[in-house]
Amino acid sequence: MPHARETAVYTHGHHESVLRSHTWRTARNSAAYLLGALKPHMRILDIGCGPGTITADLAALVPDGHVTGLDREPGILGRARAVADERGLTNADFVTGDVHALDFPDDTFCVVHAHQVLQHVGDPVAALREMRRVTKPGGYVAVRDADYAAMTWYPESAGLDDWLDLYRRVARANGGEPDAGRRLKAWALEAGFTDVTATTGTWTYSTAEERAWWSGLWADRTVASAYAERAVAGGHATRERLEAAAAAWREWGGREDGWFAVLHGEILCREGA
Repeated sequence: MPHARETAVYTHGHHESVLRSHTWRTARNSAAYLLGALKPHMRILDIGCGPGTITADLAALVPDGHVTGLDREPGILGRARAVADERGLTNADFVTGDVHALDFPDDTFCVVHAHQVLQHVGDPVAALREMRRVTKPGGYVAVRDADYAAMTWYPESAGLDDWLDLYRRVARANGGEPDAGRRLKAWALEAGFTDVTATTGTWTYSTAEERAWWSGLWADRTVASAYAERAVAGGHATRERLEAAAAAWREWGGREDGWFAVLHGEILCREGA
């Protein structure tokens, strides 16, 4: 039976403001729940690898193994290869592919990892079934996704309230599920996993440097990325509304008492031995 192909549109695109966020990610700040399960010999598939910073960290943690980074966008893989080369890693390679139809045999990998992927795909249960298919018996499927409705901040901001409402509507119109974090366990059970450990993790931004970085990238993303184009083209927002949301981000970023927390759902699924 043929596998389904991706039907959703990646909401963010690969604007510089998006890559600014993606290149900040490390195994420690984005995959800590997985690290205790890693062994030096493991073969890992990192789905949605983007610019490869997490992929490179995983490769360093399995020096006797191998990591394959996979992304739908061939243009981003040059960045990922450069990161691996800069770190002197020889046990990583990078390929294009679709999580709904992985071009690997059954039982290929010890670990299949996906960070901030399922919120953007058209059929997350089918994606998890494919991830499970290519995982060896006794191996792990590890997934972490943000939950936008659970994001919280201080002080209150009508502009950020509007940003969040708009983002969730645009993401859903693109075929994704922005509140994926809370759904990961349910999706995993529907995909046939029976050994699922569900946890949560957070990113918190409160220092002046953190606020400037987080607010700046979201202000830029809101008006200049593929998200902005899709928000306007889809009739969800005017340019003026996007500019107002970006201004709200900058205002929040300048507040000494500003605080922002991103909640993530995490699942570590053990494939039956």
